[in-house]
Amino acid sequence: MKSTGNFLYANDIAGQYPDSYYHASANPHQAYPQQQGDESTDVCIIGGGYTGLCAALHLAKAGFKVTVVEAHRVGWGASGRNGGQLGTGQRVEQDELESMVGLSHAKMLWQIGLDSVTLCKELIKEHNIECDLTPGILHTDHKLKYVDDTKAYVEKLNNQYNYNDARFIDQQEIRQMVGSDAYFGGSLDTQSAHLHPLNFALGLAKAASDAGVTIYEQSPVTNYQSGKDTKIFLNNGCIKADYILLACNGYLDGLNKQVASKIMPINNYIVATEPLDDRTATHLIRDNVAIADSKFVINYFRLSADKRLLFGGGESYSFKFPKDIKQFVTKPMLQIYPQLAGVKLDYGWGGTLGITVNRMPYLDTLAPNVLCAAGYSGHGLGMATLCGKLMADVIQGSLEKFDLMAQVPTKTFPGGTLLRYPGLVLAMLYYSLQDKL
Repeated sequence: MKSTGNFLYANDIAGQYPDSYYHASANPHQAYPQQQGDESTDVCIIGGGYTGLCAALHLAKAGFKVTVVEAHRVGWGASGRNGGQLGTGQRVEQDELESMVGLSHAKMLWQIGLDSVTLCKELIKEHNIECDLTPGILHTDHKLKYVDDTKAYVEKLNNQYNYNDARFIDQQEIRQMVGSDAYFGGSLDTQSAHLHPLNFALGLAKAASDAGVTIYEQSPVTNYQSGKDTKIFLNNGCIKADYILLACNGYLDGLNKQVASKIMPINNYIVATEPLDDRTATHLIRDNVAIADSKFVINYFRLSADKRLLFGGGESYSFKFPKDIKQFVTKPMLQIYPQLAGVKLDYGWGGTLGITVNRMPYLDTLAPNVLCAAGYSGHGLGMATLCGKLMADVIQGSLEKFDLMAQVPTKTFPGGTLLRYPGLVLAMLYYSLQDKL
């Protein structure tokens, strides 16, 4: 399989982290060398984000010789740029999952979602990763007609899934919790959390390296071949491996056409305000939880450890990032918080994530010794981390949970890789219009 690498370089400088708040506040971290020459390993993992690093860590602990190759820097992609929300469950709510795969399978997928949050918390504790882990995600309804459904869904989780860490929030309380009149109700999940995503990724990389994993940065893969003579080709070398794990998500591009036809890379944007005084920060988000609203083109926001508002929102359908990301995100931010007009924005950055048609992760066995996990659709902090572990489990002979995820049907985008974007643009325009009605 051959990669063209377009998404890797369309909006960024090779080998450099974006100028984000996360990079500016990153923990001290080492640079890893570039891959050179011919070598061999038990498992070669392509991609140095949550999926690849977690897989590497668990395989190294199990005694495997593991090599991770990253085109830029560890945590450079979505893993180091996202909204930092560690949510329970799956990207798709349980009602839809039950229709998709049946009640029994849906309940197992719910548990896998819970496991993803538990795994992240355990890794943070075990490896002393300083990433500002803070409890709570508040899901907010931007339309009054959604409130009854939210209340019913919380009751469903409480009663049918025995999940008691979610509670319904009415309009009066939600407007005390969020300093905005944009919302009419919602639900609070106290098992969910938020954190500094790049520091989490850097912590996973250090833990993996300490466990014996060889990590190469600025080492893009140009091609690979599977089968008896499995090889990964890079600009300056070649790695022979018993297994290959594809952990590239939205940056896979042309490395595997089968996976690419099921994953749509889209861009998303975040801004960080200047540090806010305690009174302003508490007025915006009273309990320091993360917030995600009910719009199809979702707004998601939270406070950083130094009391900046980190706000993600807005949509664009072009290949390139907007020229002025700060201005681009200001519009949705002021729709929620008009009182922030005039506040200084210190950072604005974009990133590429991978979505699937059904918004569920795509896990697959592409060849007897080639596995992939991708398409986290904006719910990747926990699930990407867990899916890395699930691929590691397969190599160790435990297939159950990987198969539970892989059995969820993942459709190919209409038109494959060539016609994904026209269809996406039409769909996004339709649903963004629904947000406004």
